[in-house]
Amino acid sequence: MKLRDITIKDVPRDIFTGIIIALVSIPISMGYAQVSGLPAVCGLYGSIFPILIFGLLSTSKQFIFGVDAAPAALVGAFLAASGIESGSDEAVRIVPIVSFFVGVWLLLMSFFKAGKLVSYISTPVMGGFISGISMTIIMMQIPKILGGTSGRGELLELTEHIIETIMKQFEPMSAIMGISALAVLVISKKIAPKLPMSVFVMITGAILGYTGFAEKYGIAMLDNVNRGLPQWRFPSVRHIEMSSILSTSLTIAIVIMAETLLASNNLANKNGYKMNNNREILVYGLGNLAASFTGCCPVNGSVSRSAMGEQYGGRSQIMSVTASVTMIAILLFATGFIQYLPVPVLTAIVISALMGAVEVHLAKRLFKHDKRELFIFGAAFFGVLIFGTVYGVMIGVVLSFVAVIINTANPKRSFLGAIEGHEGFHSLERNTSAKAVEGVILYRFSGNLYFANIDLLVNDIEKALKPDTKCVIVDSGAVCNIDITAADRIETLQKSLEKSGVKLYFASHIGSLNDRFRQLGLGYMVEKGNCRRTIPAALLDAGFAPPYITEGGGNAEKSKAADRFGRLEFEWAFGSSADEEMEKYTKQLMNSIDTHESTEQKLSHIVHTDSLWKGISDTDQEELLEHLQAHIRELAAKLGISEEKVEEAIELRKLKLAQRIEEKNPQAFEVIREHNRKFEKSLMENEPKVYETLLRHRREALDHLRRSNPEFADVMDELYEE
Repeated sequence: MKLRDITIKDVPRDIFTGIIIALVSIPISMGYAQVSGLPAVCGLYGSIFPILIFGLLSTSKQFIFGVDAAPAALVGAFLAASGIESGSDEAVRIVPIVSFFVGVWLLLMSFFKAGKLVSYISTPVMGGFISGISMTIIMMQIPKILGGTSGRGELLELTEHIIETIMKQFEPMSAIMGISALAVLVISKKIAPKLPMSVFVMITGAILGYTGFAEKYGIAMLDNVNRGLPQWRFPSVRHIEMSSILSTSLTIAIVIMAETLLASNNLANKNGYKMNNNREILVYGLGNLAASFTGCCPVNGSVSRSAMGEQYGGRSQIMSVTASVTMIAILLFATGFIQYLPVPVLTAIVISALMGAVEVHLAKRLFKHDKRELFIFGAAFFGVLIFGTVYGVMIGVVLSFVAVIINTANPKRSFLGAIEGHEGFHSLERNTSAKAVEGVILYRFSGNLYFANIDLLVNDIEKALKPDTKCVIVDSGAVCNIDITAADRIETLQKSLEKSGVKLYFASHIGSLNDRFRQLGLGYMVEKGNCRRTIPAALLDAGFAPPYITEGGGNAEKSKAADRFGRLEFEWAFGSSADEEMEKYTKQLMNSIDTHESTEQKLSHIVHTDSLWKGISDTDQEELLEHLQAHIRELAAKLGISEEKVEEAIELRKLKLAQRIEEKNPQAFEVIREHNRKFEKSLMENEPKVYETLLRHRREALDHLRRSNPEFADVMDELYEE
């Protein structure tokens, strides 16, 4: 915890949140201590020094540490498998030893910087994992509301335990109290999320317990706890089966590292701060050593209490320090009130916090935008729920790597062409105005080349070959590395093309790729000039100098064949949806008219205000103005002025654009002029009445503009010359 990260205004809220966390930790810690085979009071001992160490040393601002479900369940399972009775003297002796070796394993993991492994776990895996853990704990807690005891295990065991509780241990008043408390908490979270309703619910529950109401109706209460702090002692390792202890403690250490790092990183990413993962693992190790020395089970990051801390606006680890100090005060001076706390009420508080930790919003987002990532989220979620923490993480991580392999094995590829009046080379698929250079295959491959994807490159190129192809140029700007399989296939392709009189080039890549070519036996391609710094350099070496002749007989600088130069940027941004997006933007411009403005202000607002056109290229504006002209009647009605007046304003905007474009790029101006001719010709042939109306309005507008804006006379003549 860094003092510079703490602001004075956050301190009162963090202290208040820490007190709430301490109170809520009482039933959670006592319950999980019993799950691990220890007396309930040991859970309170584990909520003092491990939390204090975490609060003072952690780089996580908001996460909470303490006795929690996963390690407790694993320890309980270990005792059962070893034939050790829960709550026995043997269990009290063995469990702290397990905690000790968990701490040792975590210290070793920190030393070997195991924290970097978390960077290989994707957001869907994190979200699915946290949601699975939260749902598992919710299912563990449900029987306590119904009058039973906490469950353990995975989905099948938890479901069976819930059913068994309903059939054999169901207490109606317990269920009514717990469900009512949960309903109040859920509703208040919606209506007043900043109100600490859990405190009021807890106080109400304590009153019901103190008055004897809860006892009268058989509602379970927390056990009475003797006053006093735990004694520190080193656990005795004599007469134990060391191999089973080491293997069990290693498993628990891995679970603690994975679960706590995933959950705390998830919270850090959500709230915009960084963590030091290796430092965190070190703190986990120290916390577990402290738990061991005070006779407690292994401790872990708590998703439920962290979610509660976030809900009440906690911003720093002052929460953890306060929770630790509060627990000390409770054990020294106030253990008497614990026996009056109804279990269903406290369980409802825990479930309410966990419901907020289930990442439904992430699942909805993935459902809408990426079904494959949703599948990974679901696999991690159900993996944790059905198979447990370790297997859930493993399933999610494996699927993440499978997704990475699929993505790299099928990268984006495209064939390129030239656009008249525009520099560079552009996707033929995405730009309707781009045309292939005659005799040349320009091919972009967006990914590293290796054994799983090299066949894609080779097959794409071989299918694209034509009888007149003279050279193939691979735009390898996105290729940073190749493996030996890819190198061998490139060599085979190069020799095959060379026999057919076609030269193969790689161009625009980083210099280190040439070094890799030489390492893998393709150095001759670099030496002979088959690797070029730029695509134009490769074209020039192959005998193609600008202006490039495009398929269809034109050239890339002066061709008269471009149909839609004006939509270049929109096509780049939206691809096949460019027309639709242009129409949307046109509607947006029209809807931006303020009905309270004067007529002149409205007109100026729609066609003259540059802020509305910000980020749209001049050539795209030409296209958008044509869309506006198509809505001239609707636009005139909305503005409350004549169509002639609207046409004049649009024409003035077009003249200003044309003049600016001509000054910057005369060739682009030629393209726009040709586009205007083709547009008018198409309109005349397909909609002669609309064409006549447009022509009439334009003549009137231009006549008026010659008088009012003579500075545009020259560009007017050039743009609309007969």
